[in-house]
Amino acid sequence: MLKLIYHEDGFWLEHLTTPLERWLNTRLMVAVRSAHSLTLEPSTASFILPDTVPHWDELDRLSRQESPCALLVEPCDEGYVEVCLHGIWVGENPEAEAGVFVARLSDRTEFLIYKLWQTAESLAQVSGDFLD
Repeated sequence: MLKLIYHEDGFWLEHLTTPLERWLNTRLMVAVRSAHSLTLEPSTASFILPDTVPHWDELDRLSRQESPCALLVEPCDEGYVEVCLHGIWVGENPEAEAGVFVARLSDRTEFLIYKLWQTAESLAQVSGDFLD
């Protein structure tokens, strides 16, 4: 499972081995027990990565093996590629700017996306640019 954590400064990506359903059930139980509202909504999330990160061809190939619209990988601005995921938005309300987006893809695809993001983050720290 991929987990994108959106906050006021950008987002953070995590790769979790916990099944999506178990993670959602746990999150729901915490919200109920703590008397906090929780919104679960099918949604999409996207982020950009520099096209200089290796293995784009492999991600493009893997994206075609996923279910339709689960993952789109497209060039966007010059020098960048957009990764768009279909999944579930988890937040206090549907319009919340901070929250969590979770998506389930094949293990290999999730791992590759996570590694590409980690590489891009490392490159951004070295160059002084930050993607989030």
